[in-house]
Amino acid sequence: MESAAKKRSGSRGGGLLSLKAHVAERRGEREELQDAHTICDLSQDCQPMPSDLSRLLYFAVFDGHGGTRASHFAAHNLHRNILKKIPRGEKTSVEKSMKKCILDAFKQTDEDFLKQAASQKPAWKDGTTALCVLAADNILYIANLGDCRAFLCRFNEENQKSTVLSLSREHNPIQYDERMRIQRAGGNVREGRVLGVLEVSRSLGDGQYKRFGVISTPDVKRCPLTESDRFILMACDGLFKAFSPEEAVNFILSHLQEKSCTAQDDPPDLDSLYEAACHRLANEAVRRGSADNVTVLLVQIKN
Repeated sequence: MESAAKKRSGSRGGGLLSLKAHVAERRGEREELQDAHTICDLSQDCQPMPSDLSRLLYFAVFDGHGGTRASHFAAHNLHRNILKKIPRGEKTSVEKSMKKCILDAFKQTDEDFLKQAASQKPAWKDGTTALCVLAADNILYIANLGDCRAFLCRFNEENQKSTVLSLSREHNPIQYDERMRIQRAGGNVREGRVLGVLEVSRSLGDGQYKRFGVISTPDVKRCPLTESDRFILMACDGLFKAFSPEEAVNFILSHLQEKSCTAQDDPPDLDSLYEAACHRLANEAVRRGSADNVTVLLVQIKN
């Protein structure tokens, strides 16, 4: 499902904005790359489609810890579980059902992985953050669990400048509501980590921390796309150890503008520009000293 849809344009006419994804992964100074990602068009697998939906695209980034098993499991199964939950047929409404579908899919994915992890000898202790964006026609549904982050670059016609809109909320143990939940469950936060070890307060997997208040419930946001939108930036926290969100977005914009201005005769190939900007951003994060794994998923938006 994933390979056939990679870099596939999402436009099918009818006023739909075209979405095309580019991805770059870097190991940084880690021994292995524990990140994973998924890019796919779920439209063909979501049949019969709800009557108010003509396209369903999926983009996701997973930042694993303790190993690669949780991140790879989530990359392989989360979108499949979302598909299972979406109601089919003429009388269903995506608008009403999408949030519940996503919440149920996260819960199912977590339960399935924990069951598999517990059956191993010794039990797996892997965990992963998860950030996914579902594009239901021109409406984005963003679900985040942990410290991956998503931003939308929107061009402001009035001042001719681009603005950066946050699409996600991070979950770390030092946030008041997160810390309170952990403490009520009998856990504690030391040096900004759950039990002094885990950096995030919500994740998939991490079975040994679930009884201490670490949950698998994502925050889900809804964001309509507009014709002023340029791209969606999704990345694990390794990128944001080297860039602020505004710096990262401006870095991409500078690359696009620089290459467009230097093109002499033929108009620049936007797909190639975005692909190069994505890799250049990941490279720069490592060059700036981000020792963590770095995954950048850049979704180009075209009218």
